[in-house]
Amino acid sequence: MPPSRSEEISGMHSPQQTRAVLFDLDGTLADTAPDMTDALNELLARHGRDTLEYERVRKHTSRGGIALIELGYDRPLDEHTIMRLRDEFLQIYARMLCIKTRLFPGIPALLDWLDQAGLPWGIVTNKPGRLTEPLIRELDLANRTGCTISGDSLPERKPSPEPLARAAQLLGVGRNECVYVGDDPRDIQAGQAASMKTAVAAYGYIQDSQDPRTWGADVILENALELKDWLFLQS
Repeated sequence: MPPSRSEEISGMHSPQQTRAVLFDLDGTLADTAPDMTDALNELLARHGRDTLEYERVRKHTSRGGIALIELGYDRPLDEHTIMRLRDEFLQIYARMLCIKTRLFPGIPALLDWLDQAGLPWGIVTNKPGRLTEPLIRELDLANRTGCTISGDSLPERKPSPEPLARAAQLLGVGRNECVYVGDDPRDIQAGQAASMKTAVAAYGYIQDSQDPRTWGADVILENALELKDWLFLQS
């Protein structure tokens, strides 16, 4: 099979219309579901609840700790209880933050290409900073990312556009010169509200009831490396 245009250029020239790429973390850059599943099941076992199968938890991982706890309890919980359980869950998860977590297939090559092409990239996640920062260190990304915005970095978090706007500012590019990649409807909503191009990481944690084609993103990626070819089509 002949090489694609992006393979022929191999990062020698960067696209003109997109000057930066921003990524969600869980379900987009990193496959964190195995460690989050283990943390959730430890919490459930402590409280006499049945543990959950990995595949069931995986699809909900991008929704955050509270959503996972609600999944495990399968019934409404009062605010005091849910916050207490969330704090306990995060304490457990912090101990196993990067035991099984890995970058998704294609992400290492994509990040290498972005670096070679001179396209800055950053991370915008709703994950708390006390978990985000050690995780990206463990994944050897801390010295490579141009910016990292966590869920508690600003007063608002996704789907607010403010974290994305701040990331673009830190990278020194216009918001309309960025593409934001994520695997949750909130990611696409935030990107659109920030006047960015948006890409769905369909390889991430998409629930059975969700259809990314209805989210209004500019592109749907079945593999992370597809972003490279799409960027060239935009140039």
